[in-house]
Amino acid sequence: MGGCFSKPKPVEVKVELSLLEKEKEVDGLSPNGKASPLADCRLNGALGHGSDDDATPLPLYHKSRDYVEASVCHVKDMENGQMREVDLGSGRALLIKEHGEFSAMAHKCPHYGAPLVKGVLSKGHVRCPWHGACFNIATGDLEDFPGLDSLPTFQVRVEKDKVIIRANKQALQSQKRSKPMARCSAVINSSMGFSHVLIIGSGPAGLVCAETLRQEGFTDRIVMCTMDRHPPYERPKLSKSLDSTAEQLRLRSMDFLQDYNIELLTEKEAVAIDVKTRSVTFEDGLRMEYRKLFIATGSKPKPMNYKGKDVKNVFHLRTPEDANSIARLANNKNAVIVGTSFVGMEVAAALTDKAHSVSVIHAHCVWCVLSLQLLEANRVKFYMLNEVSEMIGHHGQLKEVVLKSGKVLRADVCVIGAGSVPATDFVKQSGIHMDSKGFITVNKMMQTNVDGVFAGGDVVMFPFPPRNNKKVNIPHWQMAHVHGRVAALSMMGRATEIKTVPYFWSAMFGKTIRYAGYGDGFDDVIIQGDLDELRFVAFYTRSEEVVAVASMNYDPIVSRVAEVLGSGKMIKKRDVETGDISWLIDKGSQ
Repeated sequence: MGGCFSKPKPVEVKVELSLLEKEKEVDGLSPNGKASPLADCRLNGALGHGSDDDATPLPLYHKSRDYVEASVCHVKDMENGQMREVDLGSGRALLIKEHGEFSAMAHKCPHYGAPLVKGVLSKGHVRCPWHGACFNIATGDLEDFPGLDSLPTFQVRVEKDKVIIRANKQALQSQKRSKPMARCSAVINSSMGFSHVLIIGSGPAGLVCAETLRQEGFTDRIVMCTMDRHPPYERPKLSKSLDSTAEQLRLRSMDFLQDYNIELLTEKEAVAIDVKTRSVTFEDGLRMEYRKLFIATGSKPKPMNYKGKDVKNVFHLRTPEDANSIARLANNKNAVIVGTSFVGMEVAAALTDKAHSVSVIHAHCVWCVLSLQLLEANRVKFYMLNEVSEMIGHHGQLKEVVLKSGKVLRADVCVIGAGSVPATDFVKQSGIHMDSKGFITVNKMMQTNVDGVFAGGDVVMFPFPPRNNKKVNIPHWQMAHVHGRVAALSMMGRATEIKTVPYFWSAMFGKTIRYAGYGDGFDDVIIQGDLDELRFVAFYTRSEEVVAVASMNYDPIVSRVAEVLGSGKMIKKRDVETGDISWLIDKGSQ
């Protein structure tokens, strides 16, 4: 066993603060320090760009009191390829030196707040150590997902061998910014049953599609429909933070969506698509015509057969209300989790400090030896090779879960996390091609076999370039973002292929799990690190090539591997078999 990170030595940074005494000229810059006007726009209803006249005014900061300057280091204190987090008095920034040039930007990833200084610097961008998002070091722009926001950048200059950063105080505090976006150029009657772009689903694929259209200058109507009652929210957090409200989890507020004329229709379930009339019918009778349609409805729970389906307090975790109810009902009570999907395991982990008892049921062999190890270490009872036969209630409330083995478990709340299937029932009979499992098949531009109809996220089988464009389904939160952007650009006639490395993460029982790549068909696993200490990295190989990597408590190696794979380079099996993986470790951060 081998391969571990050497921790960077702490560096003392002397900070000299000085507020500017007089204003400096600002030449029409956006908050990220780069000119970013929207390109020319067609206003004739065609899918196109918005004009400069319709571009969102970019805020200009002229007043000296809005800025802070700090001398943060000597020019020789940093080598090429290094990053350093520095304190400017009013906030912290990330200082970067690459190819002899200094640049500075916000120091936290706007997705979950990861310290970017611990990430991976390569070829003009920084990759987040936690979830793999990439940011351009010159502009701060988000270049790869997950997440929606970019980073503010700050001016850097060298005077008398001192590196000086000038930053806007508000940007230092916010640590994020949104890309400029266009708005709808026409006055729209919200009751009008037509939208130039109709999006079904408000998850990451749908939301990124809508935002990308506006970022690229699209000025016609966008309507996004969802079965949810809330604006878009961070669904992966539901199973990790059961007490969180929709407000705490939200990705964008209603005010934000309204500001950029992205219309959101909540509690709308699509029931049929008519591709001949280019229309979608909803359960409540609403009929909406479209010019372009994007289907991003995600997954739904896989059906289970058992008696007692009318018993209450049995949940498929889908909404913030579900999560809140699970947390409340499990408090000092008995909880049963059916299935060891990541959702099921995360819920089990979240309940260990709340519930009187937590039991996990799984119909097959445990998906990972570590699952059993984690469950036992946290006093969670595990019933392997078992299935649920019946839910028994008292006055309609769950009291017992009966297994097919005959075992009876006391239960006040039950959470079913036994897998999912694509939510595409309403697509049947439409003429849109689906495979036998209900996945929609798309091309590399996320377009279906029907003109004007696109799909993305969990519902699709799409060509994956690293596997010679083999059609795959990758139901990752991060990948859904990518699909949304590719679909939006395709709608605007700017076909672009998927250029990303799939990235997945989880957290349970105080342990972090990262995964990058596509490991389907792997034939060997090379493990480096310490399994007993639950600090290791696992390389999944196919023939003589590393196709995916997983880690536990071993950041940022998964982001490092994602960076290598994303550059088109191959990692050979022999390179990770030696036990020395120091070549994968970025030692340039301080």
